[in-house]
Amino acid sequence: MSIAPVIVEATAKHTATLIFMHGLGDTGHGWSSALAAIRPACMKVVCPTAPTQPVSLNAGFRMPSWFDLKTLDISGPEDEEGIKAASANIHTMINTEIEKGVPAERIVLGGFSQGGALALYSALTYSKPLAGVVALSCWLPLHKQFPGLKKNSDEIPIFQCHGDFDPVVPYKFGQMSASFLKNFMKNVTFKTYNGLSHSSSDEEMDDMKDILAKWTNDYSNVTPRRRSTASNVEQCCHIL
Repeated sequence: MSIAPVIVEATAKHTATLIFMHGLGDTGHGWSSALAAIRPACMKVVCPTAPTQPVSLNAGFRMPSWFDLKTLDISGPEDEEGIKAASANIHTMINTEIEKGVPAERIVLGGFSQGGALALYSALTYSKPLAGVVALSCWLPLHKQFPGLKKNSDEIPIFQCHGDFDPVVPYKFGQMSASFLKNFMKNVTFKTYNGLSHSSSDEEMDDMKDILAKWTNDYSNVTPRRRSTASNVEQCCHIL
């Protein structure tokens, strides 16, 4: 990863870290502000930017992408080499946080769309238990190789979110991934957001705030829920 990640430092003593991967065509700046508003005070947020590379799905156009995307078919060909290389980079980032004194069980991986797919894969193939995984509007890549590839604990909590009106990564792909994960992972939550397209929303961000507080046992940033309507935090150019 040649571009330095966007880092939002903890506002209290740093004891936890969220590493969050953006979607196709975005950068680390795309999510950093929204995540800074919902993370617990003890949590540092790290938002890396994917390398710029040709994407087959977009006629070879070069854009920030964690790995090549060849099709939107969940059973279609995948960039196995690229997925594994990207995951190795995320593992290096986790190790860097551990070297700085943050235990693996206080590190959360997260991501949106292609970034969420990478978060799931990277967490499952890492060798130390993590605090959890937040996977938004995504799928499990190289699913046919699981649970064989899994190196991590069955107990890692996975919080998977998906809008049921998603035209880019179909809702059923998220459902299928969650159902498959439940075959070998013991703590998988799949939440549906009615009417939500390929984007995030106030409700989803509030749910993320709650889950991060729970996983870190830091409720400093949690306030009584407000009821949101159709106001979405649109990821307008975040294709995948």
